[in-house]
Amino acid sequence: MDDIAASKSGYHHGNLKAALLAAARAILEESGHSALSLRQCAKAIGVSATAPQNHFGNKSGLLTALATQGYAELAAYMRASLVPDANRKERRSAALQGYVAFALENPALYELMFARDRVLADDKALLEQVGACFAVLADISQELDLFPNTGADAAARGQVFVWSLVHGYAQLATAGRFKKEAMKGLDILSIFPKGNQTG
Repeated sequence: MDDIAASKSGYHHGNLKAALLAAARAILEESGHSALSLRQCAKAIGVSATAPQNHFGNKSGLLTALATQGYAELAAYMRASLVPDANRKERRSAALQGYVAFALENPALYELMFARDRVLADDKALLEQVGACFAVLADISQELDLFPNTGADAAARGQVFVWSLVHGYAQLATAGRFKKEAMKGLDILSIFPKGNQTG
């Protein structure tokens, strides 16, 4: 039955999971988390209500797959405009701008990625993609000299600073909080400290 429905809805056997994820993504962005369910995803692409369970198990599994997809895309956004031999300053600019662009273009998915108790936090695939994003942030937090003479934890402080700044900015931007005239022209690079960047 699922194969027949799949054929009628325009996709073929073998990519049902991708089709379900695409449907879930559309529902999430259009109607929000509360409207998203396995049943709604199945209905959107014309398969049986039980078909998504074979791929995701339950709603938490579906949301985890969406969040995993989101982190993979976020990492790609942070590297999108880079040339192969980009230096750290160029990598930093690209990553910061890419991070914010992803959040602005995918607000519901971005919110889901950082929501508590909605995804399976110990999922291997999810952790792998989170790690890939953090690797980018760890790289661009180097050579900033933000916390001199802090010893062994200097790198950790730099990473927390960079992630907090770009994540906080992205959240405020997606919420439309920068409404004052003086704030409207300030992008993420405008507010990032420049005087102490050495890379």
